[in-house]
Amino acid sequence: MLKKFLILCLSLVTVFIMAACSDTNTADGKEEDTLKIGISLPSATHGWMGALIDSAEKQAKALKESDGIEYVLTNAADPNKQANDVDDLIAQGVDVIVMLPIESAALSPVGQKVKDAGIPLVIVDRELENDAATVVVKGDNEGIGVNAGKYFVEKLNGKGKVVEISGPPSSVTEQRGSGFKEAMESAQGMEIIASQSGDFSTEKSLEVMENILQAHPHIDAVFTQDDGMALGVLQAIKEANRTDIQFVTGAGGGKAVFEDIKADGIITATFLYSPTMVEDAVKIAADIAKGNDPEESMVVKEATQVTKENVDEFYDSESKF
Repeated sequence: MLKKFLILCLSLVTVFIMAACSDTNTADGKEEDTLKIGISLPSATHGWMGALIDSAEKQAKALKESDGIEYVLTNAADPNKQANDVDDLIAQGVDVIVMLPIESAALSPVGQKVKDAGIPLVIVDRELENDAATVVVKGDNEGIGVNAGKYFVEKLNGKGKVVEISGPPSSVTEQRGSGFKEAMESAQGMEIIASQSGDFSTEKSLEVMENILQAHPHIDAVFTQDDGMALGVLQAIKEANRTDIQFVTGAGGGKAVFEDIKADGIITATFLYSPTMVEDAVKIAADIAKGNDPEESMVVKEATQVTKENVDEFYDSESKF
């Protein structure tokens, strides 16, 4: 009887220890089945990037409520800060990382770190210069450039002096610019007389365009790689009282640009590049975190042309972008 009693006591002690360990793990939030997504984005409070950040957090919160997937969202103003943010996410042992690189070249080594750590990486918008990404979600950047170039050739009847306002060094800037130049080459009378970076900033584009207007007394049209930059260019043209510029185009699909198109303003066209693409990226990351293989490694959103003829189909008066 004593032997049986001792065995019973040992069994109970073992059960209590296991239960205590289980409670400790639960209290520390270390359950093996708790999934976490790391999201690394540039910093912004308005415009296209501001809308993208809002969309990312909205989708991440929805997944937390529906599937119990945790998330960590970081924002950086420069590539060095973003690199440190991603290092921290790796150290935290997140299951998947979603990243929109501030600069393609500068963040490519960081992407490789993520891959080397065995963490799946979903890249949004701007591609890396290596194969570190598991999935890339982006708009049709080359298509934006090509469609814009064709629009310029058609509107100017194959002859005109054009200014290009580009973005910062990234795959987005390179692809939009090369697509535009490729389409423009179909008409020998088209000439790009100035090409400068507006850093995807309304304020910087205003400043850059002011200088270009002073240097060039005649400009037929302006191609900008971003709707926010188009608004800066528009302001510079108005303040300089220039009447030679026939039209300006943007890219993105921002409400203010749609409103200028609706009002028959100087901006006559833009090409869709919705910030809601990040929602697809976060959903894909969640699916990967659950152990599912992605259906495709490249997701490309269409670069639809928006003009006065179809702007009402896309305009949303309550849009934050």
